[in-house]
Amino acid sequence: MEMLLNVFVVIFGLSIAVIFVFHKLRVPAIVGFLLTGILAGPHGLGLVDALHEVEIMAEVGVILLLFTIGLELSAEELVRLKKPVFLGGAVQLLATIAVFFGISELFGLTTSQALFVGFLVSLSSTAIVLKLLQESSQIEAPHGRIALSILIFQDLMIVPMMLMVPFLAGQEASLASSLALLGLKAAATLLVVLLLARYVVPTVLLHVVRTRSRELFLLTTLAICLSVAYLTYAVGLSLSLGAFMAGLIISQSEFSLSALEGVIPFRDVFTSLFFISIGMLMDISYFFSHLPLVLLVVAAIIVLKTILAGSAAMVLGYPLRTAILAGLALCQVGEFSFILAKTGLSGGVIGGNAYQLFLAASITTMALTPFAMRFSPAVADRMASWRLLAPLMRRPTAPAPTPEACRDACDHLIIVGYGVGGRNLERTAKAADIRHVIIEMNPDTVRAAQRDGTPIFYGDATQEAVLEHAHIENARVLAVVIPDAAATRRIVELAKRMNPSVHVVARTRFVTETDELRRLGANDVVPEEFETAIEIFTRVLCRYMMPRHEIQRLAEDIRSEGYSLLRNERTPASPFSALDRRFADMEVSGVTIQPGSSLDGQTLEETALRREHGLTVVAVGRDGQLEANPDGTFRLQVGDLLYLFGKRADVNAALGIFRPDDATKRSTTA
Repeated sequence: MEMLLNVFVVIFGLSIAVIFVFHKLRVPAIVGFLLTGILAGPHGLGLVDALHEVEIMAEVGVILLLFTIGLELSAEELVRLKKPVFLGGAVQLLATIAVFFGISELFGLTTSQALFVGFLVSLSSTAIVLKLLQESSQIEAPHGRIALSILIFQDLMIVPMMLMVPFLAGQEASLASSLALLGLKAAATLLVVLLLARYVVPTVLLHVVRTRSRELFLLTTLAICLSVAYLTYAVGLSLSLGAFMAGLIISQSEFSLSALEGVIPFRDVFTSLFFISIGMLMDISYFFSHLPLVLLVVAAIIVLKTILAGSAAMVLGYPLRTAILAGLALCQVGEFSFILAKTGLSGGVIGGNAYQLFLAASITTMALTPFAMRFSPAVADRMASWRLLAPLMRRPTAPAPTPEACRDACDHLIIVGYGVGGRNLERTAKAADIRHVIIEMNPDTVRAAQRDGTPIFYGDATQEAVLEHAHIENARVLAVVIPDAAATRRIVELAKRMNPSVHVVARTRFVTETDELRRLGANDVVPEEFETAIEIFTRVLCRYMMPRHEIQRLAEDIRSEGYSLLRNERTPASPFSALDRRFADMEVSGVTIQPGSSLDGQTLEETALRREHGLTVVAVGRDGQLEANPDGTFRLQVGDLLYLFGKRADVNAALGIFRPDDATKRSTTA
């Protein structure tokens, strides 16, 4: 115990110093955690020897990461992803295995070794990619969905790869029977998970929530996560896949947000340990002594995996820009490859030198991933200008026919993105009889919407040809409602260049994007954080009985000034001081007349609620009906719900008359 405590003190102490420095240098934290592991590990400064214990804790981090991803998805959403999961995932995995198999054979490796190398390189890092996508709020973007889908398929394929290792090593093993048995176990496990999701877990969580114990709810959530993960592991599947399924189970209940809130702190701590443990595996002396070879292997992995993963995105029908973003997100070697490599090393499939080369190259690709994803929009925009790739950039307009709204369009609305925001905007435009057209990059979404008669076509709005197809030169308004910040900037800049008079409304999730989008020409920028804050303070001020027209005026003033009031750390009091606070201590409260109350049978005039208690009855609820503004002759009865307008203190003081009086209590007791 003392040794383990010492390990955590060293790891966390060193990581704090490294991450602080990296934060000042604007280097991603994941790179800092990898460097912490390299420094603290046995091949670095040798500060930590208990590598096995750290690896166990790190595996918990991967489990919790996949669990939270499952919580944020839904079963319906996963069903919609079936095409990118199985088609896109299969294309990426098989193509990567085939390419690296061929390259390995050219360098003299045996067939078994070459196939094993293909297995190792084909997997990408679920932990790194999903964490970076979550931090940048891009998991809802098209390239984020593609990356997630391919990673899910890779997780499904880990176990068959593990089963093939003894076969590749020449050991006696019946591969066909092993895979058949695994398939039966997986089907039985899926059936159990579905039954749990439908009948068991919602009931258990409901009873736990009724206890109002936060500790009990958190323990129950973690128990479900670890139990399902262990179940999948026991039948031969991966722990991470089980954790992902556990998240999907809880996501079907109304308690998923509470579960996510409780798990996130644990996830962040243990995921950090995962990256540190990966860094501890790296032999820094081997890295520098074989630097040219390591860098050559790293370059080959990044370039080829980017091309192959991007090709999978294009097979799914996405444009080249999305393919580049998805490819650069999946260009590294994954954490499960390390487990596979250890199995291959112990089975004799690869030797010690090959194992060290794999570790050095793989960890380097992991460290470069945050930079690759950060600069991927710039890379995609640069490649868009290459004449050779122009047909691929214009490719999205071909599959879908031109909608009626685009033919001879004039003074119309162009909506970029058909997610939740785009759908709501389209419904509003349709109800207002505003001519509109939608640009969307998900081909399946486009086909489904076209069947419903929606004026939508398939395209990448960052490309000039696509905006021309939507007749941007004649449009009155362009609304950009996509989650990709880099693409939003590109679309705004391109649209204003093609039609300087078009009114551009852009949505952004990041406050820091507001000024840049305005500089590029956006007329209105709607940052989600500030709009949420405005909605919250609007409802709060309504509860304080502030005049609604003054609240609306204040909200409009904040929007018209570019949200400067909310962006200042020191908020000036003048805009709020203008609010009329005469009724700030007033409220509308609902009180029920209980059996035995003296109010039973009295008219409102007889109760003297206004005269003696300062309360006005604005409505009375009875038998599911609402009587608004009742007059003095309205007669009350037991069970009536009275809505009282008055001061909070007056309402509390008058509560006694709604309850059984003392005489009634005594007679009831007797």
